[in-house]
Amino acid sequence: MNFMSDNVTGAAPEILEAVVKANEGTASSYGNDDWTKRLTQRLSDLFDRDVAVFPVATGTAANALALAALTPPWGSIYCHAEAHIQADECGAPEMFTGGAKLVTLPGDHGKLTPGALSAALGRVHKGFVHVVQPAALSLSQLTECGTAYSPVEVAALTDVARHHGLRVHMDGARFANAVASLGCSPADITWRAGVDVLSFGATKNGALGAEAVVFFDRELSENFGYRRKRAAHLFSKMRFLSAQLEAYVTDGLWLRLAGHANRMAMRLADGLLALPGAHLAHPVDGNELFVALPEPVIAGLEAAGFGFYRWDGAVVRLVTAWNSDEAAVDALLAAARRLAG
Repeated sequence: MNFMSDNVTGAAPEILEAVVKANEGTASSYGNDDWTKRLTQRLSDLFDRDVAVFPVATGTAANALALAALTPPWGSIYCHAEAHIQADECGAPEMFTGGAKLVTLPGDHGKLTPGALSAALGRVHKGFVHVVQPAALSLSQLTECGTAYSPVEVAALTDVARHHGLRVHMDGARFANAVASLGCSPADITWRAGVDVLSFGATKNGALGAEAVVFFDRELSENFGYRRKRAAHLFSKMRFLSAQLEAYVTDGLWLRLAGHANRMAMRLADGLLALPGAHLAHPVDGNELFVALPEPVIAGLEAAGFGFYRWDGAVVRLVTAWNSDEAAVDALLAAARRLAG
């Protein structure tokens, strides 16, 4: 009955099995193992492009190190005001870039707009030594409001970024949920739409703890190995990270897991919206929903032991996961109906 986050869940059996299998025998260290080599090929096949892949253990490392590869210390990174790199990374992007500045922009439902980005970049004094220089755009997919950028929306933003000489990073902590929701190919919302590097998330969607930094422009990854080592994310037993990620993308597992989470979120949304006074704060494009509920319903659900976050006033956030139990979803809805009545 815990809907606080998709981080509260365990690992998918297929991924646990892959780790157990990787535990057999010996393997070369520091990424010179068969799992890591196969992972690069699997992700190249997945994205229909020859990519460079660097497994790391956390999303914070993936985001901060990817941005460091795109941004000099005197650079600026444009992102949404609610982006994870701005609100929840404890200054890691600033530290790993050597001091780059995050420039935040507003946007409904967690999304940036080409107009707002263009206007902000148009106000920059390029070449003026007293101000940071635009270097990168970072997009969250899903956004912090649980919404998804379509391929057209991503391309419109990257067109503005390219016009002003910016590189583009995508924070894909819930990338699988976005792809499952949009029904497009992974390439369509990344490199084909102008994205240079992706933080490819797996931990929230069934992995024990594994992410990957995926470079679509391999030239940008030339020195990334040194960045990862200095950041203490070059695992000596890298096979255990790579084995998780390899299992994750094999036979469509990542999309099956995300698809289940998305369906459970929509089931919650449909049921809660039937209550008097309930309304969504943001569209439900993935596995998160932000819904305003009457206070007696919120307090009653908390008292009954259901876990979720009070987000903003009467709005609560509920997050479903790869293994969310349909019975638990229905139990929450039944309790909410009783409390509303």
